[in-house]
Amino acid sequence: MAVDTDEILARVDRGVGVLTLNRPKAINSLTHSMVTALHETLIDWEHDDDVRAVVLSGAGERGLCAGGDIVAIYHSARADGVEARRFWRDEYLLNSYIGRYPKPYVALMDGIVMGGGVGVGAHASIRVVTDRSKIAMPEVGIGFVPDVGGTYLLSRAPGLLGVHVGLTGAPFSGSDAIAIGFADHYVPHQALADFTETIAEHDIDAALDRYAVAPPSSDLVAQRVWIDECYAADTVADIVAALRAYDAGPAKDAANLIDARSPMSLSVTLEAVRRAAKLDNLEDVLVQEYRISCSTLRTHDLVEGIRAAVVDKDRKPKWSPASVEAVNADDVEAFFAPVDDDLTF
Repeated sequence: MAVDTDEILARVDRGVGVLTLNRPKAINSLTHSMVTALHETLIDWEHDDDVRAVVLSGAGERGLCAGGDIVAIYHSARADGVEARRFWRDEYLLNSYIGRYPKPYVALMDGIVMGGGVGVGAHASIRVVTDRSKIAMPEVGIGFVPDVGGTYLLSRAPGLLGVHVGLTGAPFSGSDAIAIGFADHYVPHQALADFTETIAEHDIDAALDRYAVAPPSSDLVAQRVWIDECYAADTVADIVAALRAYDAGPAKDAANLIDARSPMSLSVTLEAVRRAAKLDNLEDVLVQEYRISCSTLRTHDLVEGIRAAVVDKDRKPKWSPASVEAVNADDVEAFFAPVDDDLTF
């Protein structure tokens, strides 16, 4: 049985493997060692007949997980990129493993769930959101591209809601998450402790029957008419133009968000989501995402975006190229080329 570390707490309670991400001051952002500990513990529990189900949660009050440790990515990208590649490889292998985990895996996607948090939560077999859930794939804001199987989920959202979410990077609610395929069940935050206790005392079905409720209506779905119309345009530039020409205020808000993101990341994200829609399974999409992630290490925008967001915190990244019109199609295509250490499953 895997033992507790400072960053991952693992215990078995009445046949339920309880995993807690334990970096509350960092909103449980994932380090490489956390990814390794999660994977090793899940493997142990897969083969342990005394464990019938797994429940994942985050320590503290702020959320399940704010993503990967992007400061570590920043320092690796400024050096040789080797550790970043190792982190992504192991993280994506974990995402795939969670997606096909043979025992019930319950992810409590409460509070902030972004980037890597989506990777350990939204591929679970039972995905629970709450009235406090704030979910996002915000990578385009730091010169990166949605990963951890995010483009798999985005590409399978109804209509073009996933393209909207990926290009704006804006957070969405628990009810939105259920509507677009990132989650399954809605449990009020105040009931989570009792929900988890009921899983241990009885089983998952009993807990869902007792505490899951109908989610509020989805704001994203309510805006699908203009989203589907505007995001059908061919390029990011065309999408922004369509958003600005639309009457609704939210469309112009979306255009303003997109205009603040990395032009290269936006262009690659749009292409990645479109290609992911044609791939058969999560593993094939993760192979594509690993190629893209490795390619970001040779860009200007990844280091610059993380610098502006969390290192210097000036919130004023200087993107290169500076506009989506200046993005070269050949440069976008290069992000999808095979790499020497392509992922295999």
